[in-house]
Amino acid sequence: MSNERLRSALLARGATVQDLADAIEVNPKTVERWITQGKIPYRRHQYAAASFLKVDVTTLWNDSRAVESAADLSKAEILTVYPHRHMVPAGLWRELYAKAERRLDVLVYSGLWLSEDPVFLDILRAKSSSIQVRILLGDPDCPAVKQRGIDEGHRIMDGKIRNALMNYRPLFETHPDIGFRLHDSTLYNSLFRADDEMLVNTHVYGIGAYLAPVLHLRRLPGGGLFDTYANSIEQTWGGARQVTKHDLTGD
Repeated sequence: MSNERLRSALLARGATVQDLADAIEVNPKTVERWITQGKIPYRRHQYAAASFLKVDVTTLWNDSRAVESAADLSKAEILTVYPHRHMVPAGLWRELYAKAERRLDVLVYSGLWLSEDPVFLDILRAKSSSIQVRILLGDPDCPAVKQRGIDEGHRIMDGKIRNALMNYRPLFETHPDIGFRLHDSTLYNSLFRADDEMLVNTHVYGIGAYLAPVLHLRRLPGGGLFDTYANSIEQTWGGARQVTKHDLTGD
């Protein structure tokens, strides 16, 4: 029986059999047999393929050993769980972003507290010319933002976003390498990524994000948990719009 899940994962990634074979150092005919004949690869090749395709290994194969191992790896990706965001060490956000060497992502509705941190703003200035920097804020006029404000019991989320935009305005004007976009998605978590580490601030109905739990994750090949959240950033970025001068000034 053919493995259509592996074939679909290749298509979704825009990759060929040859691309996968080269990436994990196997013969292309071997990859073909995995697809057309449903052959089960060695476990090391399962994890290497899943890592290349940016999916959980259990998405590609129903190998019970892989399922058990992937579950263990996902647990290992969780470094720490903080019951509330205000319990995260104040310097951890700065530490993660300061050591980023490839990418720096922020996905929030407002993240006002972060936009008010001068050290974080300095980090953005320093990193923007050498790595990918993306800041995703909620569109203050979209229904999801208004609903989040209602859910938190204050109805001022749109105002908090506009304040954050004002805080970022100098960077928007002087550092065009920084990507600023506004999204209209229903956000279930605020995500703060620096390379292969991430802080996941969950959203809980009825309370502000500062009272909700935070997971500190570190990506492990084949783990799947980190990549699940990372893919959320990519999808939200792809559907977001550019920040305009009107958004910054209201004119």
